[in-house]
Amino acid sequence: MQSYGAEVSIIGTGQVPVTAASPLSLRQLGAEAVQRAMADAGVDHVDALFVGNMLADELQGQKHLASLIADEAGLRWVEALQVRAATATGAAALRMAYLSVASGQAEVAIALGVEKMSTHREQVISALAKALDAELEVPGGATLLSQNAKLMQLYLERYGRQISDFDGFALNAHANANGNPNALFHDRSVTKATIDAAPVVSAPLRRFDAAPICDGAAAVVLTRTKQARAFHRQPVKMLAASVVTDRFRIADRDDPLVLAASARSAHAAFKRANVHRSDIDFFEVHDAFSIMAALILEAVGYAEPGQGWRLAAEGEIFRDGSIPISTMGGLKGRGHPIGASAIYQTCEVVAQLTGSAGANQLPDPKIGLLQSVGGAGSTVLTHIFGV
Repeated sequence: MQSYGAEVSIIGTGQVPVTAASPLSLRQLGAEAVQRAMADAGVDHVDALFVGNMLADELQGQKHLASLIADEAGLRWVEALQVRAATATGAAALRMAYLSVASGQAEVAIALGVEKMSTHREQVISALAKALDAELEVPGGATLLSQNAKLMQLYLERYGRQISDFDGFALNAHANANGNPNALFHDRSVTKATIDAAPVVSAPLRRFDAAPICDGAAAVVLTRTKQARAFHRQPVKMLAASVVTDRFRIADRDDPLVLAASARSAHAAFKRANVHRSDIDFFEVHDAFSIMAALILEAVGYAEPGQGWRLAAEGEIFRDGSIPISTMGGLKGRGHPIGASAIYQTCEVVAQLTGSAGANQLPDPKIGLLQSVGGAGSTVLTHIFGV
């Protein structure tokens, strides 16, 4: 497999705390995250800005978002492009920034994720459904929520499990969110009883099985590894990036409960980084739904088919477990402002690897894994980071 080119490192991060409804506009959110990341990196100029956003067309009536945010952030004469991959949009922006630097097209690039979902909140579910097949799925009432509910129901039936077997995913996410100042939720009263008593949002999924609607923005600054120390005393290397697509519709896949794109994307990244999954110290998964977290863990090889739930039930995904996930709250606890989620996760990976994760700090992690899912598993991006 050919190299992308130069090695790339992250030299700055910037996060705007996730909120249910931010007083900032979409452009202000994006510009604030960019400026925070640039300040952290100690740079006053960049060559490229890649913006991840999924819903601005529907919720804010705004296109041409990258140029708009570049102007709002005071970045003139830069390459500014919007990138999309449905619910993996932030990861797509990160990949494009990575490739831009690795190829030599940019010396310094920013990957930004931004989403303001509180505007026209009643339109969010239908807007998200556009990540599905508009001709063959959506007319029948399919949404991302209903598709994940179908996956959960199939999983429970095939493997003889109960929905309560998945409680550990929400317990872990909310416990970790309590230690993240940028998280939406800081509720220490979330218990197994709380989760089991929560209302059903799309049978059999309950409120705690799905990530919330929220606003947020996060950004990271990238440059070539050979000069990264000149910018920041603790740069974090990007060891690999990969993207794989599967059959678009769940119904067309050989087995709906096998996330083949997740498995293939992870394997491609492992080969590029020359690491084994046992080398991974923590895994920031796309836990927009608890069923998706379980299927990802199975696809990447941390559990056998039908056993992903067990890692949560037995505490193996907790910070003191064998494969910690969602260490700063994940999409469920920190919040899932769609286009920004993977960039928040990248900031959190950097925090862990540089020993700046505060109360949630893992003991001396060296390699972090991030995987993002577009749609109902049709697109999967994997990134590996190290120090």
